[in-house]
Parts: sequence; C-alpha cells; structure tokens
Amino acid sequence: MWSQFKQTWLFNVRADVLAGMAVALALIPEAIAFSIIAGVDPTVGLYASFCICVIMAFVGGRPGQISAATGAMALLMVTLVSEHGLEYLLAATVLTGVLQIIFGVLKLGKLMRFVSRSVVIGFVNALAILIFLAQVPELVNVTWHVYAMAAAGLGIIYGLPLLTKAVPSPLVCIVLLTIVSVWLGLDITTVGDKGELPDTLPVFLWPDVPLNVDTLLIILPYAVPLAVVGLLESMMTQTIVDDLTDTKTDRNKECRGQGIANIGAGFMGGMAGCAMIGQSVINVKSGGRGRLSQLVAGVFLIILVVFLSDYVSLIPMAALVAVMTMVSIGTFNWGSFKDLKRLPISTNIVMVSTVVVVVWTHNLAYGVFVGVLLAAVFFAAKVGNYMHVTSTLSADKQTRRYDVVGQVFFSSAEKFIESFDFKEAIEKVEIHLNTAHFWDITAVASLDKVVIKFRREGTDVEIFGMNEATKTVVDKFGSANDPEAAAKLIDNH
Repeated sequence: MWSQFKQTWLFNVRADVLAGMAVALALIPEAIAFSIIAGVDPTVGLYASFCICVIMAFVGGRPGQISAATGAMALLMVTLVSEHGLEYLLAATVLTGVLQIIFGVLKLGKLMRFVSRSVVIGFVNALAILIFLAQVPELVNVTWHVYAMAAAGLGIIYGLPLLTKAVPSPLVCIVLLTIVSVWLGLDITTVGDKGELPDTLPVFLWPDVPLNVDTLLIILPYAVPLAVVGLLESMMTQTIVDDLTDTKTDRNKECRGQGIANIGAGFMGGMAGCAMIGQSVINVKSGGRGRLSQLVAGVFLIILVVFLSDYVSLIPMAALVAVMTMVSIGTFNWGSFKDLKRLPISTNIVMVSTVVVVVWTHNLAYGVFVGVLLAAVFFAAKVGNYMHVTSTLSADKQTRRYDVVGQVFFSSAEKFIESFDFKEAIEKVEIHLNTAHFWDITAVASLDKVVIKFRREGTDVEIFGMNEATKTVVDKFGSANDPEAAAKLIDNH
C-alpha cells in the first residue's frame, strides 16, 4: 500500500509542489473573473476552485489536470443567477454533480471516440484564441508600465528555462514582477482591483431552496447543459494533457470525479466547474505530473486568498497576462497551419469551423457539436462514394449479374439504386452481396425497391452472398409489404 501511495503522490514531490503554487496564483484572477461573469460574489468562484481542485486530486481520473471554476460553465449560469439567485445556483451545482456521476456510471466517457482529431485541434486552437482575447482588456487604455511589465514577464517565462529549470518560470515571473511593482510603486492594475477576496474558510451549507418538483424544474434545464459542457471540456482537456505527458487516463473515472467535486463545491458555497486547459498546461509545463500538484494548487489557493490576501492583492495583472499569454501560445497547435496544405479539405473545414463557432459564440459545446456534425457528414459522404456496382451479362444474354462492393446506407442508397438498368430486356438478374454490407433501413428499402422494380418489368431477381449482419437487417426491416420477396431474399442467402 505504501509503495502505491508513493507512486501516486510522492514520485515527483518538488516539481508538483512548485507547479501547484504557480497554478494557484494563476487561478485567483480567473476565479474572480468567472464569478463576475456568472453574476455572483468572487468568493463563490474562489471557494469552487478550492473545493473542486482538492477533491479532484483524490477522485479524478487524470493526474496533473487542474479543475476549477471556468468561463464556459459561468456563461451557462447567468440567467439562473439573475432570475432565481445564488441559492438556486448552488442547488443546480449539486444536481450537475449528480448527473455527471450518472454519466460516469453509464460509461459515457467512451463517447469521446466519436470526436475526431480535427475537432480536438479546432477546440484547442479556439481555446488558445479565447485565452489570449481574455487578456486584451488588461492591455487597453493602460500606461506603458503595463506593457513593459508584460514584456518582462514573457522574457522571464521563456528565458529562465534556458538557464535553469529548477523553479517554474511562471512562478518566478509572478513573484519577481510583484516585488518590482511594489518596490517601484507602479500605479497599475492588481489582483486586488478585481474583487474582494474572502476572509474565512468555506463551510458546509445546504442550499436554501424548497425541496419540491418546482425547484427541480427550475434547476434541471441549467444542470443538464452544465453537466454536459463540464464533461466535454474535461474530456478535451484530458486529451491535451494525455498528449503532453504521453500517458492515458480513465475518462469514466474523470466523469465520476467531476460529479463528486461539483457536489462538494455546491455544498461549500461554490459554483460548478470543470477541467481548465490553461491552468492544466501551466501545471504540466511547470513540471506537475501527479495528484500532489492538484492538491497543492487547491490548498495553496485557499491559504493565499484567506490568510495572505494582503500580499496576493498586490500581484500585478500584467504578470498574469504574461503567464496566460504563454499558455495561449503553448496551447495553440501551430502545426495546424502547415497541415492546411497537407490534409484533405474536409478535415480543414471541420477544424476551422470548430474554431470559428467557439470563438464567435464563446461556447465550447456549440463548437464541438458543429465540428462533430460536420465530421460525421463528411465521413458518411466519403464512405458512400466508395460503394460501387459492377455488372456482367451471361453468354446467352439472358442473365445479368450485379456485384455490389462497399457500404450501403442512407448516404449511398440512392447511388445503389441508380446502378441498375431496370429497362434492360433480360429474363433474370442476380445481385451478389458478398463484398457489400447493408447498414440501415434506408439501405434495405433501396434493396427492396430494386427487387420490386425488376419484377414489375417481368424480370426474375435472386440475391446471393448476404452476410449475417445484412441478413439480420433485411430479415427485420426488408420487404415489409412483400412477404414473398422477403422469403426469397432469405432463402437464397
């Protein structure tokens, strides 16, 4: 047991601790900003980030991944908070967690296999753009000191690793620029200007809402999209961290863990959250690999905002802008520009569409939905084009043999029907399906149509070579209005 504990928690202590500290500093302004977006007090976002980060350290499926309050989730809460108040948000957060646990038990994490690589790249690029755009307000209508500090921060972040990697450069950037800002007395925006930090630890509380059907009807329409978007962003983040660390994780465990974390957040006065790509990238690039980095990030966050708030409030936003700019640059898949010339046009359309929709709507779920939908349409069209039918005429010119090759389904059914010459004056037609597969009722209906059309012309039709899967579909759905035809199809199998 000790060896397992050591392998899980203590294999990378120094790097995990330092990385967790860097993440905690970057989480503070993000949590405050997302609270403002949702229309709640900054304390709600900070408590949520603390609870989710700590709980996920123990029950999450992806070590090294950072989960907390996020902008994608905050956008879905605005109407609920404005119309019903904070207590209903807390209740919705708890219900969100329950739904996510159910999704995990049902093993819905496996649905991520339907998300193509082009959608993932588009999602990542869009998020990198959004992260950068979120920093722009901090660079507008400011003095030259802010630009100088941000430039200096980027210099530290990218220059320090060339000298030493003993300490994460984002952490050095934040600490050093804070010292310089205080020493020089610079009049620039700080973390303290973004909102009031909490002065007490979070405590358990039950959402003060009526426990009845009316309450459920109010929070359910918000809890469902929160659960879906939260898991979607978490699964996407897992994919990125898996690639960065060359490891694999348990998606269904991550679903259950997110659910437990959100239930905990709701009962501790926090809003719903999920995995954060930006902070996860900071953690990984700072050397964080284990669950300890997540735990340190959460614990250090609450220590900073509750016990060291006077010092945390002095951190210049320019330093955090530099850190998040590094995250944006590191997150963006720069190789996707070269791939535009190398990859098929359909793949590029899927990737670019995902980017455009996410950036335009600021809703990750919309972008991924559009990307998956386009990828499915292009795939269906491509597979449908591979289906073809060849034919040969017998020596006596009385029998035509048709050989069907490929996949017959809704996309290729029309092409399948058009491959036959129903007006040809022959006695018999043989349709061989040895190298074909019929997938759906549209395909079966097309086969029925072909048989019926030939028989209307007085031509005898026989079907050969149906595989078991095709036979099952035809037997169940084919020739519903022509029992004789159905019997002959099966008899000739």
